[in-house]
Amino acid sequence: MLFDPSWKPLLSALVQPPASLLLLILLGAWMMRHRSRWGTLLVLLSTAGLWLACCVGTAHWLQDSVLRPPPALTAAQVRALARAPNQPPTAIVVLGAGRHRLVAEYGTSSLTQQAMVRLRYGVWLARRTGQPLGYAGGVGWAQTGERSEAETAAQTVQDDYGTTLRWTESRSRDTRENADLMVPILDGAGIQRIVLVTHAAHMPRALRAFREAAGKRLVIVAAPVSAVTRDEQPLLDWLPSQQGFGLVHGALHEILGLITGA
Repeated sequence: MLFDPSWKPLLSALVQPPASLLLLILLGAWMMRHRSRWGTLLVLLSTAGLWLACCVGTAHWLQDSVLRPPPALTAAQVRALARAPNQPPTAIVVLGAGRHRLVAEYGTSSLTQQAMVRLRYGVWLARRTGQPLGYAGGVGWAQTGERSEAETAAQTVQDDYGTTLRWTESRSRDTRENADLMVPILDGAGIQRIVLVTHAAHMPRALRAFREAAGKRLVIVAAPVSAVTRDEQPLLDWLPSQQGFGLVHGALHEILGLITGA
């Protein structure tokens, strides 16, 4: 490694909006003090970029034109995954998306909203197909604490859904480690097919990592959630919003991860 991986969250935050664009605006403002037209242009372009970085329309374009994740499973595809004598041994695997070390009202750790969206769909799939459920997630690079995300997910599944996780992988810190550590666990359990649950924007990177880790031993089926959809009023897609910023930030994070091989 050329740098300490624990720096990944900080470097990612600096490269992505809003930090990168705000720094460019400050640079442009400094250049304008010297009557530089380039400074004015930099401020204008960075401000426009900041606007677009907060629009759902930008996130939708990044998803469909750059990331191009597979579509959500259809009802027929879900039925085809159901446990049956002629089906290969299958595991539904939910990929982690972070956890809060301590949530005061519960007095324990809790999954983030993104992680809960993934987990809910994983439980939904497990109930409709009869296939066992697993969860991959340790303590991320930007996190602290001893309790892993997978352990938090196992408790959540038991308390909120009245069921259990068949497998938990609790040592990984990122997507590639999710795959490198989870695949041997499932391979050793005789699993031949993985139904991979994660956000649509994250799916291209997750599929790459799991296919590289599994080789030809396991089949990977994509089960994406929360694809970006257009608003019923198209104009709203191009007005800045908190939702838009979060979606664009997530898409850029995934694009950066694909480029760097993370």
